[in-house]
Amino acid sequence: MRLALAFGFIMAMTTAASAGMTMTFEWGPTAKCFDPKSPPITLSGVPAGTKTLAFRMTDLDAPDFKHGGGTVAFAGQKTLPYGTFSYRGPCPPKPHTYEISVRALDSTGKILATAKARKRFP
Repeated sequence: MRLALAFGFIMAMTTAASAGMTMTFEWGPTAKCFDPKSPPITLSGVPAGTKTLAFRMTDLDAPDFKHGGGTVAFAGQKTLPYGTFSYRGPCPPKPHTYEISVRALDSTGKILATAKARKRFP
């Protein structure tokens, strides 16, 4: 019973922390094909104690293709301009849907919150 209560408490805390952080992005000046510069990103609700933001992009139409991502030191910024980190940009043969996810990490690497956003390209 204690284990179930502890697990429930941990899940509630994780969900609550994640629920407040959001992210959006625009392709903006992203060039086709394999533009190595990240798209412009807007963040809100990044939790206190965040030191690093870790990004990853996934092509939902070709999930085995490795686009990678990048990390950014967090100092309270709400927007990240085009090219903040390097990754392997989109180059679909026809429009694909991409998901960019972000993890807010503290100084020990503990995940404080997560957020995701999806958008078609081109």
